[in-house]
Amino acid sequence: MKHDHIHWLGHASFWIDDAGTIIYIDPWKLPDTSPKADIVLITHPHFDHFSLDDIKDIQKQDTIVAGPAEVARQVHATALTVEPDKEYSVGKVSFRTVPAYNLGKEFHSKKEHWVGYVITLSSGQVIYHAGDTDPTPEMRRVACDVALLPCGGTYTMTAKEAADAANSMKVTAVIPMHWGDLVGSATDAQEFARIFKGETIIKQPEG
Repeated sequence: MKHDHIHWLGHASFWIDDAGTIIYIDPWKLPDTSPKADIVLITHPHFDHFSLDDIKDIQKQDTIVAGPAEVARQVHATALTVEPDKEYSVGKVSFRTVPAYNLGKEFHSKKEHWVGYVITLSSGQVIYHAGDTDPTPEMRRVACDVALLPCGGTYTMTAKEAADAANSMKVTAVIPMHWGDLVGSATDAQEFARIFKGETIIKQPEG
């Protein structure tokens, strides 16, 4: 299945074109050419994932912004508060949330109830954006066509941890993320590709 509709904007920021419905995940440092959003999904409130300025730049009057409670409270738009292990639908787009947290470090605590998203597109393709997480038991149980997995280490999984987790998941292809800005480098993405047994799509940031 093609991946041209999945646009990496650097770090953990993506936009996805679902047959004309524009879905953003953790928009940050967006280029001026970014299309307006129908849906914005925020994984957690850290500045490099939740940027009110970037959200305002892509907002329309009817844009839906979804995120944990701390995010939803700050959004001056139609906001949807999400919790881990729940299912939601916005228009024709359905998604469920997966807990996203650290193991053995406290940058992203499980008690914060931060999330990743498993999104089912109108084509039937399933895309998982893991958010900032380590290889948790919940993540390893995700089945998807494409996984967007952090691999930069420090605040999230290392490349080896991410690849080992991907090998245990039901996933066909992975786009490594959370490298090249703040933490991680292209070497981490390449290390992931060396270990992961499926297809690794190493994208360059757009814009």
